[in-house]
Amino acid sequence: MTTFSRGKRVIGAATHYVENQPPWRVDVDEYGLNRPLADAVRAFGAGWADDALHETGSLVGSLGFQRDAERANVHPPVAYTHDRWGYRIDEVEYDPSYHRVLGAALAARAHTSAWAEPRPGAAVARAAQFMLFAQIEPGHACPVSMTHAAVASIAGSPWVADEWMPRLLSRDYEPRLVVEGGKASALVGMAMTEKQGGSDVRAGTTVGVHLGGHAYQLTGHKWFCSAPMSDGFLVLAHTARGGEDEGLSCLFVPRMLSHGNRNALRIQRLKDKLGNRSNASAEIEFDGTVATLLGEPGRGVRTIIEMVQRTRLDCVLGTAAGMRQSVAEAVWHARGRSAFGALLVDQPAMTAVLADLALEYEAALLTGMRLAQLFEADASERDVALRRLATPVAKYWVCKRGPHHAYEALECLGGNGYTESFPLARRYREQPVMAIWEGSGNVIALDVLRALTRDPASADAFADELATTQGASGILDAHVTRTLDLLLGVAGEPDLAATQARRLTEGLALALQASLMLRHAPTTDAEAFIGARLGADRAFQYGVLPRGTDAAAIVARH
Repeated sequence: MTTFSRGKRVIGAATHYVENQPPWRVDVDEYGLNRPLADAVRAFGAGWADDALHETGSLVGSLGFQRDAERANVHPPVAYTHDRWGYRIDEVEYDPSYHRVLGAALAARAHTSAWAEPRPGAAVARAAQFMLFAQIEPGHACPVSMTHAAVASIAGSPWVADEWMPRLLSRDYEPRLVVEGGKASALVGMAMTEKQGGSDVRAGTTVGVHLGGHAYQLTGHKWFCSAPMSDGFLVLAHTARGGEDEGLSCLFVPRMLSHGNRNALRIQRLKDKLGNRSNASAEIEFDGTVATLLGEPGRGVRTIIEMVQRTRLDCVLGTAAGMRQSVAEAVWHARGRSAFGALLVDQPAMTAVLADLALEYEAALLTGMRLAQLFEADASERDVALRRLATPVAKYWVCKRGPHHAYEALECLGGNGYTESFPLARRYREQPVMAIWEGSGNVIALDVLRALTRDPASADAFADELATTQGASGILDAHVTRTLDLLLGVAGEPDLAATQARRLTEGLALALQASLMLRHAPTTDAEAFIGARLGADRAFQYGVLPRGTDAAAIVARH
C-alpha cells in the first residue's frame, strides 16, 4: 500500500477524505446570531423579550429540533376517513416530529402571547417568536398563525368567545380530538375557498340554515381547508333564517360537539402540495354540520377580515423567516468552503450576492416588524389606518420576492443546495405558498386599491410614514414623489386603476422598505438597498450593488 501526505492529512487505502465541506449548521442560537432581528426587536419596543427569544433561538437551532423539522416534511400527514370497523373518523395522522415542533411553538406562545399578555411590544415579541420557529419548520406555522389571527374574529362574539378564548390562549398542546374531560387548549383553522370560486368567496355555494339562537346547519364543501385536525374552523357560508336569505356570514365550526360526538366535517382527501408538506391541507364537505354564527348575519367578510389581516401579516413574517434561513445557510456555506484559493465569502462576486440577499432579508424583516407594531393592543387610529394599507402592500411585495430569494441562496450552495439533504431545497418549494395563501398577487394588488378607495385615511397615514425620512435620501424622495403621483393618477382614473395596481403596490412597498432601512438599518445597508432597488441602475437580479458598497460589512452582520 502506498501512502503519502498532503499538508497535514495522510492518504492511504481510503478512496478519499471529506474535506472543504462546511459543518452542519446546528446547535446555534438562531436569535443570537440574527443581529438584524435582535436590533429590530429592541427598536420596535420588545427588548424585554430578549431572554425568551434567546431560549427559543437555542431550541430551534438545536440538532434535535432541526431533525424534527426535516422528519416532519419527509413523513407528511396521512388522512383516515374511516376506522377499521367502517365508522367515519375523518382524522389526519402526523409524524410525532410534527407534534413536537408544534407543541414547542405553543409552549413559547408563538401563537397568542400578544392576546394573552398584552403589554407594549407584545405583538412585536410574538412576531419574533413566530419567525424563529418558522425559520426552521414553516409548515406548523399555519395553525399557529390562524389561531393567533382567529382571536380577532372570535372576540366580538361572546357566545363563542366565553368558551373558546381560554383554550386559544393556552400554552398547552393536545393533538388528539377526543380527550376524557375535554381539551384545555385548542387550535383554529380556516375554510373559505370553494372549487368554483377560489378567492371570490361570494361565489361560494355552501349554505347554512338557522336552527335557533346562534346555531346553523351547513351543507356544502370547501376546496382548501387549512390544518384540518384543528379543534375549530372559521367558515364562510350563505345563511338563511325562516326562509329569508341573510347573505354571506362567518361561522365557527367545532370538530367536536358539546355532547362528545364528532361534527360532520368530512375529509375527502389531502392536497398533494408543492411545498408546506408537513402541514395538511384538505378538501372537505359539510353534510348537516353544526356551526355557530360569528358577528352579525350577512356580515361574514367584515367579521373575518380582521383574521385575514393578521394571517397576511404572518405571510410577511413567514417569508422573512424563510429569507433568514436562506441567508444564514448561504453565508454559513460560503464561510466554510474554499474555491480557487480563497473562501467563497471573500470572493467579490459571491460577497456581493450574499450582501444583496442579506439586504432583501433585512428590508423584509423591518417591514414585518413594523407591521406587527401596528397591531399592538394600544394601536392608535393612525396605526389602524396605516396597517389597512401597509398590510396588503407588504404582503404583495415581500411574499413575491420570497421564491427568487430562496433560489438565489440555494445556488450559493451549488449542487448541495439542489439536494433534499440540505434545507434550502425545501425552502425553495415553501416560499411560493406565502404569495398564494390569503390572496395571490392580483387579489392583493386590487385590495390595495380597495383600501385607498374605502379608507382614504390609510393613504394619508402611509404618506405620513414615508415623510418621516423625507430629505434623508434624494433617491428615495424622488421615488416617493413618483409613487404618490401615481397614486393620485390612479385615484383620478378608476377605469385604469386595475391595470396599474401592481405597479402602484410595488412602488409603495419599496418606498416603505427604503424608509424603514433608513430609520433602523446601518447606513451602509440602507444606502446599498436604496441604490440597488431605486437607483438609476437598479436591478432585481441579486448581486448588483451600487459601486463602492462595502458588501463584506453587510455580510458580517449575518
